[in-house]
Amino acid sequence: MYRIKSRIIGNLNEKGYNKGEGRDTLIKLGILDQIPLSKGHLVEDRLKETLEMVQLAEQLGYSRYWFAEHHGTKGMLSSAPEILMAAAAASTKYIRIGTGGILLPQYSPYKVAEVSKQLAALFPGRIDIGIGRSPGGNRAIQTALSDGEPKGMEDFDRKLRDLVYFIRDQLPNTHAYSGVKAVPQVESPPPIWLLGLGENSAELAADHDIGFVFGHFIKPQRGAKAFEVFHQAASPNTNNQDMAAIFIICADTDEEAWELAKTQDLWLLKVEKGIDSRVPSPEEVVNYPYTALDKERMIHNHSRMIIGSKETVRRKLMILAEQYGINEFLILCNLHYANDRKKSYQLVAEAVGQS
Repeated sequence: MYRIKSRIIGNLNEKGYNKGEGRDTLIKLGILDQIPLSKGHLVEDRLKETLEMVQLAEQLGYSRYWFAEHHGTKGMLSSAPEILMAAAAASTKYIRIGTGGILLPQYSPYKVAEVSKQLAALFPGRIDIGIGRSPGGNRAIQTALSDGEPKGMEDFDRKLRDLVYFIRDQLPNTHAYSGVKAVPQVESPPPIWLLGLGENSAELAADHDIGFVFGHFIKPQRGAKAFEVFHQAASPNTNNQDMAAIFIICADTDEEAWELAKTQDLWLLKVEKGIDSRVPSPEEVVNYPYTALDKERMIHNHSRMIIGSKETVRRKLMILAEQYGINEFLILCNLHYANDRKKSYQLVAEAVGQS
């Protein structure tokens, strides 16, 4: 495996603990799967491919495999990540399986806690619970998810606090739900992570003593500051519980990787425009009527990605790991063909000496 040493980030916090100092460790890799459907492919086949991908990830030495949560889209098939988690965990032996993340604004913390602990009881030591702050879609979808009772983001902090209480069995006696237990009771509650895009989420994760996952694949410019805030505020229990999620496409050469990336480039462009969330074919990429603004946007989006050969990917991951003071990444790879995705995951694993 490839060893890195992260630079020092910030000063000692009030507990006298500095995350970055002397951190000599291995780069670890996980996968964050949005399960995007390729145009012309069947939903059932794509989900079968997903379970095969989880098994491959385990064989390649990936540490974890997470499923996103999306609703009301044509292309992104992960609408019930908890069910996908159960299927994925049952088809593998030791890789950690998680959510990235459950859209807590729309749900009862108690119900989320019980689902989480049920999974943890079935697959001890293998379950991660990633929590998202997104409301879940447009107003109609949000309303449908909450059965006609729109949920505001202003209640998120309270919901997250209650979720932590229920999962860790730490509900205070003064709480309105005092005496309520989330079952089944498990010896080792699953770790909780908060997905976020900046300093506010990082601080919230630290406040609740849970892990933090930064969405580099969405807003890369805020990553360094977000991790600095988290590392300064987090307790020793969770200070190393940190990851960044990033698009990575790897091929035998830089040129081949950039060619493959064109399907993801157009996919992301169309997702941002609200046109389609299915992954286009290489033929559609060639024939698409790009405007000057489209091309400019796609170039801008490359800051959210690492694209290249094994050597390029390794070098850029090293730089980002040192910049962020972390040693684990969740990879997104939304290419049209499954074989291209599989090869990319294999090459990235080889790039860091994992496979």
